[in-house]
Amino acid sequence: MSFALHPMKEIRVIVAGEHRAFVTEVFDRVKATGYTIIGNVSGKGHHSVREAHFMFSEQESLEMIMTVVPEDKVEPILAGLRPLFERHSGVMFVTDVAVSRQEYFGKKR
Repeated sequence: MSFALHPMKEIRVIVAGEHRAFVTEVFDRVKATGYTIIGNVSGKGHHSVREAHFMFSEQESLEMIMTVVPEDKVEPILAGLRPLFERHSGVMFVTDVAVSRQEYFGKKR
């Protein structure tokens, strides 16, 4: 048994936890069918090393919010996130992915 794979786009946004609601509201407005949130993200970036701080509130830590959408939803998501990135630090990655169940991601067979 083999799976057919269907091209989609994955969007990963890494921002301070206090901006999580802004990102998820953009995803909801564009009708992304879902998203995953990974809290207490740490790493090294343009400005410095950011350590995860489990003892602090989620508002003070970095979070990664990910969604997978059809290509036609990428531009509306980018437009919706633009005001956030104009005022606050954070990064966004858009990559090509393939999914086996495209109906889970807002595209009918």
